Amino acid sequence: MRLSLRILPLLVFAFTGVLLAQTAEELIAKNIQAKGGSEKIKAIHSLRKSGKMQSGSFSIDVVEESLVPDRLRQSVSLQGMTQVMAYDGSGTTAWQLNPFGGRRDPELLGEDEQRGLVEAADFYGPLIDYEKKGNTIAYLGHELVDGDDTYRLRVTLKNGDIIYYYLDPDTYLEIKTETIQHIRGAVREFLSEFGSYKKVDGVYFPFSVASGSKESSDRAQLTYDKIEANVPIAESGFKFPTKAK
Repeated sequence: MRLSLRILPLLVFAFTGVLLAQTAEELIAKNIQAKGGSEKIKAIHSLRKSGKMQSGSFSIDVVEESLVPDRLRQSVSLQGMTQVMAYDGSGTTAWQLNPFGGRRDPELLGEDEQRGLVEAADFYGPLIDYEKKGNTIAYLGHELVDGDDTYRLRVTLKNGDIIYYYLDPDTYLEIKTETIQHIRGAVREFLSEFGSYKKVDGVYFPFSVASGSKESSDRAQLTYDKIEANVPIAESGFKFPTKAK
């Protein structure tokens, strides 16, 4: 009997761990289904998003183009000038063209600058096929976000960065994420808030995204006017250009 009593807490702990893992997987499955289901999501192979970002008194035109599995190009235009940041999916080459910084020629991005761009380039996001990507997940229970109940998930990426997902308990769509990046011993934290979900080719996308540093109350508000799926996008636009365009 003493042996059984000693083993019982271990069994309860192990069983609880299994329940939490199953709950995390179930929540991810419900999130994917809420967006339209894996089949419809994976039927999309390219995206073009266009809209405006409000940052302080500035209204900035934004265009984002992406291709499976992990190519991304972001363009922001203001006062006749356009900054471009892109990742070609190679694992090594992320670059920018930044006339706002007085540079006319494209330049490669360093590790600090490219980390967020590379992570954002994951076309289907870190929850789809998370195991194949080397990501791990954990369900952390309920947490209030602006007074509303949410499910909280922790997604640890293969590179060690962490993304906390806050899912609406009614729709199972994410309403907020918090990202923690570790770069050469330094820690960067920022968050994004999502809203105005609309269906595009059978899949729900947020048309409103507010993002910024976790330490600051200032948020850049991005509102998409249009999101287009499976549009033709040239692969050359993601590659490092030999000269400024």
